Amino acid sequence: MCGIVGAVSTRNIVPVLIEGLKRLEYRGYDSCGVAVHQGGELRRARSTARVAELEASVAHDEVQGGTGIAHTRWATHGAPAVHNAHPHFSHGPGAREATAGRIALVHNGIIENHDELRAELQAKGYAFTSQTDTEVIAHLIDHLYDGDLLDAVQRATLRLRGAYAIAVFCRDEPQRVIGAREGSPLVLGVGADERSGDHFLASDAMALAGVTDQIVYLEEGDVVDLQLGKVWITQRSADGRYAPVQRAVRTVHAHTGAAELGPYRHYMQKEIFEQPKAIADTLDAVANVSPELFGDGAYSVFKNIDSVLILACGTSYYSGSTAKYWLESIAKIPTTVEIASEYRYRDSVPNPRTLVVTISQSGETADTLAALKHARALGMPHTLTVCNVATSAMVRECELAYLTRAGVEIGVASTKAFTTQLVGLFLLTLALAQVRGHLSDAQEATHLKALRHLPKAVQAVLALEPQVIAWSEEFARKENALFLGRGLHYPIALEGALKLKEISYIHAEAYPAGELKHGPLALVTSAMPVVTVAPNDALLEKLKSNLQEVRARGGELFVFADADTRIESGEGLHVIRMPEHYGALSPILHVVPLQLLAYHTACARGTDVDKPRNLAKSVTVE
Repeated sequence: MCGIVGAVSTRNIVPVLIEGLKRLEYRGYDSCGVAVHQGGELRRARSTARVAELEASVAHDEVQGGTGIAHTRWATHGAPAVHNAHPHFSHGPGAREATAGRIALVHNGIIENHDELRAELQAKGYAFTSQTDTEVIAHLIDHLYDGDLLDAVQRATLRLRGAYAIAVFCRDEPQRVIGAREGSPLVLGVGADERSGDHFLASDAMALAGVTDQIVYLEEGDVVDLQLGKVWITQRSADGRYAPVQRAVRTVHAHTGAAELGPYRHYMQKEIFEQPKAIADTLDAVANVSPELFGDGAYSVFKNIDSVLILACGTSYYSGSTAKYWLESIAKIPTTVEIASEYRYRDSVPNPRTLVVTISQSGETADTLAALKHARALGMPHTLTVCNVATSAMVRECELAYLTRAGVEIGVASTKAFTTQLVGLFLLTLALAQVRGHLSDAQEATHLKALRHLPKAVQAVLALEPQVIAWSEEFARKENALFLGRGLHYPIALEGALKLKEISYIHAEAYPAGELKHGPLALVTSAMPVVTVAPNDALLEKLKSNLQEVRARGGELFVFADADTRIESGEGLHVIRMPEHYGALSPILHVVPLQLLAYHTACARGTDVDKPRNLAKSVTVE
């Protein structure tokens, strides 16, 4: 989602800030900007175009300086427009925008009491030029400023309710940047060259790749003070006082988002075809099934739990929904899957013997982190995450972890992160089954053999791309689509519908096929394509009956069927045959052609596949 980069240096820092924004572009944004301390004044450039256009603008206007902040914004409060773009400047009583005040600020998150603070500051004479909650923070810091920016920021944070990561500098204090975080990620980058005294801030260590690999992950309530050659961190206590604190410096070899596309048109297509390798890498260290795959002490935790609670959002929620079928059928353990953004706002019945499992590609998903903390506060201490980023907040917050090795995923619509999450969750299922006495040695060997064959099996599914392209040309002319699945393939139908709507902007819904006659059948006409996931499992004959219900109403069926299902193409029925039936792991294979269908349909419609409108890669606000 929104991205922050900041720095203090003796050199012109603008190229570093711009490069940092480029590395964060994959997260999604609709405006961007940069501000510096130049000639004793605040200068900035903002744009609703891409970072490349911002780069050209700052070069043309000769915006440069040794102290600066930069931002990519995903709109929450206020439309995507230049006047709402960050950085924001303070405008003190009687000031005009042309003579902006002392404070420049960028912000990730949402300030919940911004209306109350806005009214208070307007009464004191502050002029607002945007509809954002962020501008409130800039004016508040300006109002509290009395010669010490650190003190003003500390006092301001005590007035804020909500989530924030901020970077701030002041016209009157050159070569100083203050950062603060509460509920949104922020990292400190310690300059690699001690002689230059450079220090950096960013919302993601990736933004600082190539600049420094010495990273400090700031904790909740931290305020950090960056000056040339020195940096210190203070932490807010429960009584609202700030005191110095030490944080560990970690060496982080962050991957850059600027990966080569190679022969692919988009990152999403590249990432779809990287799935065999991502799955192989995720399984690389798995020699056998063992609780220790999830961390030291996992056996003891697994032995003492009697249920599983999965918390996730979006695509990760669908991977969790698939895992529920595995966990209950193979490990025989009761499992609940909750949408993280809903879970913390409803009354629930906590069970201290529940294993709370969070799933997140980035490990920074705000709703899931908040739900995790809520579960712990209810008295459920046993936590485990399936995550793709080893240095993320989710991994640091959870007792146990399984790290997928999907690599950097740049396309907003998740593909390889989803399939590697499923691999991690299947391993969790096997480990819990083993501890609970439901996994024999023969069963373990069978499952491990199937897992190791997965990369080749996925490669065979990718070979179906030409057939999927032919379907996509017809889908591109549609405005609605229905997806059907049964059993553990129903979440895969949900994921297929999500992919199509995310990047092609076609309205798509998914239903359990057995629910057709309970409402969705009213939508079925020849203009409504119905995509069906049809594995050769115990529900196949029931599914075939559901397909006949669609055909009888003149619906157009598009079926991904296992080779031995005896579903044949005919009038109104189009079939693509999957290479093989894959048992419990079949969902991992069946989601791949759905990804390809969404991708090629979006290409045919000419949408921005990697950066779909209104969406962000890493959702760091509620």
